[in-house]
Amino acid sequence: MNSVIIPDKLNKGDEIRVIAPSQSMCLLSEETITIAKQRLESLGLRVTFGKHVFQQIDEDYACASIAERVADLHDAFSDPNVKGILTAIGGFNINQLLNDIDFELIKRNPKILCGFSDITALLNAIYAKTGLITYYGPHFSSFGMKHGCDYTLAYFKRLLMKQEPVTVADSEQWSDDLWYIHQEQRDFILNEGRLVLNPGISEGRIIGGNLCTLNLLLGSEYMPDVDNSILFLEDDDLSEKEFLREFDRNLQALLHHAKGKNIKGLVLGRAQINSFMSLDKWQRLIELKPELQNIPIMVNMNFGHTTPIFTFPIGGNACMRGAELTLYD
Repeated sequence: MNSVIIPDKLNKGDEIRVIAPSQSMCLLSEETITIAKQRLESLGLRVTFGKHVFQQIDEDYACASIAERVADLHDAFSDPNVKGILTAIGGFNINQLLNDIDFELIKRNPKILCGFSDITALLNAIYAKTGLITYYGPHFSSFGMKHGCDYTLAYFKRLLMKQEPVTVADSEQWSDDLWYIHQEQRDFILNEGRLVLNPGISEGRIIGGNLCTLNLLLGSEYMPDVDNSILFLEDDDLSEKEFLREFDRNLQALLHHAKGKNIKGLVLGRAQINSFMSLDKWQRLIELKPELQNIPIMVNMNFGHTTPIFTFPIGGNACMRGAELTLYD
């Protein structure tokens, strides 16, 4: 087991590199790119881009070659001027890169790496192979949202630019609309807040992200140890009305992997509208899992594929106390 490495926080004047290790940045509109760059610059950060962020081998994969994507990742970690790395957007095939990554290079040059969705595989693999804490949070593209970005921005700053523990509050509203297509046609929904399915007090190391992507690592050297962990899990709405069954079997696979391990808690991100989830469905899913009956469980949290989202440290720590959730590196 590698010793935990906490990367330095970002400061004003620092360079942050945008890379596209999953899908290409060519999927982003000019408006999204401009707004995102300006928003990060408003934090005092200098934004630069990897050499291959706009490359794609074809329209089916919509990404650069493995060699090009790995080169941008290595360049970002090895460049001493770069203090943080943001992924451009998610996708489907970041696990293609894992065998070609120089994890020793990353370990020698620890720095912040942040993204979500498909980036789950990279974040957890880096933590497993190096001990470097990584961050499940906004992509570069997430900052291209004209309205409704304040909560996301605030937690990005609190986790990546400040040192103190962060107690997570619920956002006042949330959205699951096509903001990247219609910036001015937004549908904000009043947030009913988190739901505590199993109350309790627990503390553990955070492992997780996008559940189906995390499970791509099962049985490999890239899967982090889940012993004494609090699992943070979410998934998208690609399975639509089958979401409950898909999430259930993916969660069960992860729990089989964790057999004999000490899972300390479970924090579930908000499901998208087309996932057709409800409190009753979440409760039924949990009730069918004897492994989860005696640990604290929260659902409907602000992370995943709805917006806004908070950032959390993979390999960092979480404390669950009733309805309170606190994060620290």
